[in-house]
Amino acid sequence: MKQISLLFAILTLFSFRGTAQSRPMVSFPDYTFTTVKANPITPVKNQYRSGTCWAYSTLGFFESEAIRLRGIKDTLQYPDFSEFFVVSHSYMERAVKYIRLDGNLTFGAGSVADDVLEVIRTHGIVPNADMSGMNYGTQLPQQAELDAVLKAFVEAIAKNPNKTLTTAWKRAFQAILDEYLGPCPKTFTVEGKEYTPLSYRDAMRINPDDYVTLTSFTHHPFYTSFAIEVADNWRWSTAWNIPIEEMMAVIDKALNEGYTLAWGADVSHPGFTRNGLAILVDTGTGTGARSDQERWVGKDAQAADRPAIVEKEPTQESRQEEFDNKTMTDDHGMQLYGIARDQDGKKYYMVKNSWGETGKYKGIWYATEAFVKGQTLDIMVHKSALPKDLRNKLGIR
Repeated sequence: MKQISLLFAILTLFSFRGTAQSRPMVSFPDYTFTTVKANPITPVKNQYRSGTCWAYSTLGFFESEAIRLRGIKDTLQYPDFSEFFVVSHSYMERAVKYIRLDGNLTFGAGSVADDVLEVIRTHGIVPNADMSGMNYGTQLPQQAELDAVLKAFVEAIAKNPNKTLTTAWKRAFQAILDEYLGPCPKTFTVEGKEYTPLSYRDAMRINPDDYVTLTSFTHHPFYTSFAIEVADNWRWSTAWNIPIEEMMAVIDKALNEGYTLAWGADVSHPGFTRNGLAILVDTGTGTGARSDQERWVGKDAQAADRPAIVEKEPTQESRQEEFDNKTMTDDHGMQLYGIARDQDGKKYYMVKNSWGETGKYKGIWYATEAFVKGQTLDIMVHKSALPKDLRNKLGIR
């Protein structure tokens, strides 16, 4: 998923893909949320000025998986995985593919959850303490310079001025990564025991074969897999295609049974606020001289100071139309970890973001069912969270 810094997000009303879409300002009333179910998550991090939400969100998901699989109760023992170990390997593997394809591949900071899964499968995991990625003089990620250098490098190599590739380019590319992010450790010690990245992954009980990605669109048959056609899916990883109602049932079952999910979504919708709310407001509601506020809220107030928000009712057809029209894109990766209700009993999903402890809820967002149903690109979850009948339909054992 492509993402920009929180600072830039606050300063701009454009979508995260950089297109000049109109983003109306929406003012929401105050909400009070009561937690119904919250599964363990690690502390909120800040990706700051980096496009690596996909690494933060998916590793947050795998940290929760390690907590669940190992039965960790003490928050002081929660794992903290290195995002930039994954980012470094991802950049190198994308560079190889970019050059194999003569530059006919997106090369940038954005990616998807399955990229993280493949790095974990091939290279393993390391603790953040052993590779923070902050090797270039700032306290928080600021990767514009690194991204520009890497892009210029692979573009030059892809042009192949020697008509044949040298044996040096991979070493040179890796040297750039190592200078900015630090070298990837081959061994490290945790609580007195030495690990490799692969043995540490296994010690965390994470088996990459246990995870599935689900999506929901009609341009491919249901209960088959396909590579979601977005530029950030540069590995061409495949997802299982299921009806949206079944996807929502998977989310609810997983959360209620103690699982979390990696969530890829479009957050350019005006209902995704900078203060912790994700509500699928119907921006087409209302005509004539009504105020902007009246366009998105109903006239019948649930409380004198809190009008009822009018949400869209997403359908399978509306999802497909938005995907085809590029009004629903792969904007941002986050983690779904719980269920809450507002003071009127309305259901929301609890979301861990990676913009630091910002907003009213300190880095946590509350997303309505309509928002998740309408704006989800894909989800990743442990296969044991799937309903048995769905596993049978997909042939997942």
